[in-house]
Amino acid sequence: MPLDTTGRVLAVGAHPDDVEIMCSGTLFLLAGEGLEIHVATLTLGDCGTADRGPDEIRAIRRREAEEACAVLGAAYHALGFSDLMIYDTDEANRRVTALLREVGPRLVLTHSPQDYLADHETTSRLVRNACFYAPVPNYDTRAYSSAARSLAIPHLYYAHPMEGVDLFGDPIRPHLYVDIGSRVESKAEMLAKHASQREWLRAHHGIDEYVESMRRWGAELGEAASRAAGRPVASAEAFRQHRGHAYPREDALGALLGAAAIPAGGRGER
Repeated sequence: MPLDTTGRVLAVGAHPDDVEIMCSGTLFLLAGEGLEIHVATLTLGDCGTADRGPDEIRAIRRREAEEACAVLGAAYHALGFSDLMIYDTDEANRRVTALLREVGPRLVLTHSPQDYLADHETTSRLVRNACFYAPVPNYDTRAYSSAARSLAIPHLYYAHPMEGVDLFGDPIRPHLYVDIGSRVESKAEMLAKHASQREWLRAHHGIDEYVESMRRWGAELGEAASRAAGRPVASAEAFRQHRGHAYPREDALGALLGAAAIPAGGRGER
């Protein structure tokens, strides 16, 4: 059954700015449809610096994340993990499940199971697990939240990984493109709030095109979406839906976004 417009959406990234890059254009569109948006990061980017200590950079990255979410009108949640230390453990599963129970989302967006960084891949797995575990009555998360169990497994979508390839460089084909051409500037404004991440990328990767690289990647996906839609799409994001046993299989994201949602298989296919 498709989502109604009174529901909540939860987007979970490993680090501050991950959500902005992978799916914030879609979140702006969903907010425009009346849904309540929540953004969570497992860490506060404590290793994303060349010249600050972990506590200092955490405070900076939290402030930037909150300012970015204010642009979207979203609630922000930080789960207290550390960079490069996101593992699939019992504690981690219970902490992420507690978040799912607190927010109570009908729609969840997170990293691809195949990505360039282990933090992203493990976050993807933890979110997948939490979607399944949250409705289980005897799965105890009271150490992290008093929230009751969720009523049902939410619709789960994986954002397209950077460059659209797996660990072997083989292309990953999305199920769905989202035309975000009308919200690219909003996405850029949100991403620009992460000034310290731009500094880190410039120092560590030699990259000084933080927002422009986002625009280029969106344009590349827009070209693919244009071919699927048979019409021009200036910028896009892309997703795969988790359709395994017990998870909802209806394309709730596509139903909510209407003409902005473009099935990857071509026009008319869903």
